[in-house]
Amino acid sequence: MCLKSLSKLFSRRGLHTVVMMCCVLPQTAWAGDAKADFALAQQYEHGEGVTQNAALAVSWYCRAARQGLLEAQQGLGWMYMKGHGVKKNDAIARRWFQKAAKQGDVHAQRMLRFLDPDAYRDERICMPQITHFWRRYCQKKACQKVLNAVRVLAPEYALDPNLVLSIILQESRFNPKAKSPKNAQGLMQLMPGTARRFKVKHVWKIEDNLRGGMAYLRWLLAYYQGDVRLVAAAYNAGEGAVERYQGVPRYRETQRYVIEILRLYGKKTHAFQADWIPASSLLAN
Repeated sequence: MCLKSLSKLFSRRGLHTVVMMCCVLPQTAWAGDAKADFALAQQYEHGEGVTQNAALAVSWYCRAARQGLLEAQQGLGWMYMKGHGVKKNDAIARRWFQKAAKQGDVHAQRMLRFLDPDAYRDERICMPQITHFWRRYCQKKACQKVLNAVRVLAPEYALDPNLVLSIILQESRFNPKAKSPKNAQGLMQLMPGTARRFKVKHVWKIEDNLRGGMAYLRWLLAYYQGDVRLVAAAYNAGEGAVERYQGVPRYRETQRYVIEILRLYGKKTHAFQADWIPASSLLAN
C-alpha cells in the first residue's frame, strides 16, 4: 500500500508527508489518536493516497467524533446532510451538527438552520445497525450480551457487525465456552496460534475473544480485498488452504461454511483497509 501511494503522491507532495499519510498515520489512528482518525477519514472521503471509500470515511470520522473532536463531528454532519457517499439522513446530520454547535462552532450552528428540527432523532449515532434476524435469534440474556458487545466493538475494527455475528453463529452458536476437537476456543473459535498472532491474552474472556476474532477478520478482508467468500473460506480452513486451492478449498465443510456465511451476511463484499496487511505475516499460524 505504501509503495503504491508513494509512487502516486511523491510527485506532488514531500516524502515526509507521503510517508506520514501512507505508513505512520494508520498506526497512530489505530492507537486511538482522534486527530489521526480524522485525518484518515478525510483521506478515505476524498481518495487522498487511498482508494476513495465513504464507508471507511464514516467509520474513522465516528472514532474521532466519539472522542469529541469537533472537526469529525462537522465531517459527519456534512456527509449525511449532503448524502456524500452515504444515504442522506437529516436526523443523523442534525445530531452531529448539534454536538459541534454545543462546542461553540459557528458553522455547525448555521447548518442547523437548514435541517428539519422535527427530523427523527436516531439515537444510534455511529453505531452500526444489526439486522432483525439477530434480534430474533438472540432472545436469551447471555446472547444479547454478545450481540451488544459485537455492536460496540465492530466499529473499532471497521467491521459490519452482521458479518461478525454470522461468523460467531457458524463457529460457536454464541457459546463463549465452546471448544472444538482441534482446540479452537471461545465465541470466534480462535486457534492458539491465531490468538498469539493477534495478541489475545485471555481467550476465554468474551471481549478478548471478540477482539482477536475481529482483528483476524479485518486482516483477512484486507488480504482478500473485501471478498467475503474467500474471507469465510480462510477463516474456516486457513489462508494456506485458500492459497493452495487458489480459491475456496474443495472441502465439504468449508464449502458449506462459505455458503452459510454468504446466506447469513447477505453480501459478497465488505469494505477493507489494505494498509492493515503489513501488520501481520500471512502464514504466521
